[in-house]
Amino acid sequence: MAKNSSIEKNKKRVRLVKLYAAKRAKLKETANNMSLPPEERFAARLKLAELPRNSSATRIRNRCELTGRSRGNYRKLKMCRIKLRELASHGQIPGMVKSSW
Repeated sequence: MAKNSSIEKNKKRVRLVKLYAAKRAKLKETANNMSLPPEERFAARLKLAELPRNSSATRIRNRCELTGRSRGNYRKLKMCRIKLRELASHGQIPGMVKSSW
C-alpha cells in the first residue's frame, strides 16, 4: 500500500490538470503559432510558465486503484500487476485464467 500523502498528491494533480486544461491548451496554441509575432509568442510562453507546475498532465502518475502502487500498472485496467494476478487467481476477473506450461 502506498503512502496516503502520495495518493492524495496525485489526486490533487489530476484536479489541477482538469482545472487548467483549457487555459494551458490556449497558451500552447498561441506559443506554437508561427504566424504570430515573436513577442506575442514569448508572452504566451511566460504566462504558461506562471501556471502551477502540477497543472501539467505529464506530472500525473499512473497508480493502482486498489493499492496506490505506482509501478507495474496496466493502463487499461488501472491496476497493478500484483493485484491483477491475485484477483485472477481467485477467479474474480471474468475470462482471465492463470497461465501455466
